[in-house]
Amino acid sequence: MRRLCLSLSLLCLAAPVLAQTAPTREHLAPAGWEGSYHGLHYTPVLRVGDRVIVSGIPASEGETDEAKIRWAFQQLQAHLEKAGATMADVVELQSFHVARDHEEFRTRVEPVLKVHREFFKDHYPAWTAVGTTALFSKGAPMEIRAEAIIGSGARAKADIPVKP
Repeated sequence: MRRLCLSLSLLCLAAPVLAQTAPTREHLAPAGWEGSYHGLHYTPVLRVGDRVIVSGIPASEGETDEAKIRWAFQQLQAHLEKAGATMADVVELQSFHVARDHEEFRTRVEPVLKVHREFFKDHYPAWTAVGTTALFSKGAPMEIRAEAIIGSGARAKADIPVKP
């Protein structure tokens, strides 16, 4: 019984110290995205310490699929900036593409690859592309989400040889 009381006492003493060292969790939304938090009940940008998580951004504004995709990447940039990160700090991307089959998926990814090259010129993030039959935003050809570590882009390095 004494051991249990001693353990509980130590835990109670340590709890305030642990709470003080835990990173702050900040819920953020760039201008125009506030309704996501208040109406749809999700956080567009979540910052926990130096880690930034950006919720899915639908490619929904523009006349062509390429324009819509470029808009989504521009929105990703604005979301990151709201949390103090840059595109260079992105360590992981996930993209979701509306397609009926593998052939259509490959066709739908082509404009994404083009726009991706505009925003990530080197030190590319990890990336997973997934095909799906539908997205929340009707008419969006794709949706993108990302994770970043603030400051990691400043010291990025790639030691991957080019094979002939």
